[in-house]
Amino acid sequence: MFTGIVKELGHIRRISGLGGIYKLSVEANDIAGGSNIGDSVSVNGACLTLTGKDKNVLGFDVMGETFNRTNISKLRIGETVNLEPALRAADPLGGHFVTGHIDCVGRIKEIRRAGDNYSIEVAFPREHKKLVVEKGSIALDGISLTVGSVRDGNVVAHIIPHTLKVTTLGSKRAGDEVNIEFDIIGKYIIGCAE
Repeated sequence: MFTGIVKELGHIRRISGLGGIYKLSVEANDIAGGSNIGDSVSVNGACLTLTGKDKNVLGFDVMGETFNRTNISKLRIGETVNLEPALRAADPLGGHFVTGHIDCVGRIKEIRRAGDNYSIEVAFPREHKKLVVEKGSIALDGISLTVGSVRDGNVVAHIIPHTLKVTTLGSKRAGDEVNIEFDIIGKYIIGCAE
């Protein structure tokens, strides 16, 4: 379980495939010290298990399903990713409950700026429309955001400058893909109603 509050920007050091499992190595100067083999770490919103560690480089085994259904398959050496260690019982809940189970990949349509106010518009598959609630929560690449509006298969979230500075959203452009996790509470409500 995570909160969607990114703790560090990591850098991809290696990606390799072996059968149905891919190996991912991420340089993480801050969270590496407190991470142990077997820990869960959110990498661009996807919950991955730490399977190796060499000083400040974290190693993950990524199942083919996760690799192909997230934007992890598009990552390149040197690219920056959002990192968050798993929530501990005493940690503050600054964002919202994020499981790290990606629902779909969306594509950025536009990032708008009006003074210091920013918003991001992301297109997502229409079959997920019932999971998006205006003023509800959504995680984009593991970042907890509030839904500003929903229209025609697009979600708009507003972003403060601090979030742009400390996450990968500051370097994203129209056409880039983001991992999307819809609010777990909404998923449970829809699941119980069906």
